[in-house]
Amino acid sequence: MKIAITGSTGLVGSALVPRLVASGHQVVSFQRGAGKQNRLPAIQVATWDPMRGTIDPQGFADCDAVVHLAGENIAAGRWTPEQKDRIRDSRVQGTGLIARTLASLDKKPSCFVCASAIGFYGDTGDRIVDESSPAGNGFLSDVCQAWESSASPARDAGIRVVFLRFGLILSRHGGALAKMMLPFKMGVGGVIGSGTQYWSWIALSDAVQAITHAISTNDLQGPVNVVAPEPVTNREFTRTLGQVLHRPTILPMPAFAARLAFGEMADHLMLGSSRVLPRVLQQTGFSYQSPDLASALA
Repeated sequence: MKIAITGSTGLVGSALVPRLVASGHQVVSFQRGAGKQNRLPAIQVATWDPMRGTIDPQGFADCDAVVHLAGENIAAGRWTPEQKDRIRDSRVQGTGLIARTLASLDKKPSCFVCASAIGFYGDTGDRIVDESSPAGNGFLSDVCQAWESSASPARDAGIRVVFLRFGLILSRHGGALAKMMLPFKMGVGGVIGSGTQYWSWIALSDAVQAITHAISTNDLQGPVNVVAPEPVTNREFTRTLGQVLHRPTILPMPAFAARLAFGEMADHLMLGSSRVLPRVLQQTGFSYQSPDLASALA
């Protein structure tokens, strides 16, 4: 297949592209700015600038699928009003630009696979949610709803649209786990807040596999929760990470300390509870490489 990708240099994209190339697919990487150098000579580069509303439509020529992963890192810094605008606008404007461009093509791709997040559901406490559950409240939920709605032009044009609602992606190379590793290795990791909040997670390898699954499963459309089948509490996560690293986990971070250090972001990403199940992945025959937390962390 010929597959166009945005966000190819991010945590997920940098793992996805080599896998697609190794499987014999052609890849077109949409990148901001001209003259970007390929790390893999097998990929083609096209340019776009989502904030300026510019994109090279020729990059989509003869593409069978489009995977949209680009967006401002939600954990890059404190959520100032300006940072929240960047988080929202990078997703909504970028997705809308691609969706409108795809809808205008004479030869359209068969599917548009767009990243989203389980933040869609808000803080769910102990309540189990799946793809049939309604949207929640709060900043991340509002962003996810606007994010997914901005893909409407592609769906209205008859393109199969899939929203991959990613949970906490586990990788040594980036994301939340990479930031946790140092304090845990030093023996100063511990429970955050009460520790009873649920974290819905996914191993990076399974996140990548979920993208290829979405591309190849022709009857798959709409929201898909990209999480492992076993969400765990923060206390369980902390204990398991300590066991894998053979380190104690005795220094907790109280909720007030998390809020002092990270502001509003702490309530959404660290203290909020997301007990999310991957009903659609399971119903469509998805096979996990790391279905339990211990194997994923190991």
